Amino acid sequence: MVEHRRADVRKRVARIHGHVHAVTEMLDEGRSYTDVVHQIVAVRSALDSTLQVIIEDLVEECEVRAEKDPQMGASLAELRQVVAKLR
Repeated sequence: MVEHRRADVRKRVARIHGHVHAVTEMLDEGRSYTDVVHQIVAVRSALDSTLQVIIEDLVEECEVRAEKDPQMGASLAELRQVVAKLR
């Protein structure tokens, strides 16, 4: 993973940690399930966007490798199909 992206992923994970901690506090405080669900949706969204950053970086890395090794073309095509299903 590219170092500037690694820092981005680390920040995102720290934010996710904060959201998850907030869910625990909300439950301890007796907050409504509506509020809790709203916070959980934020966690899920943050996880999805973090996963997207990681996947995009992996695909870019594979593309660079495929340019150097034409035999990787088939593997890259398969990876693109898998990534397309995740979106």
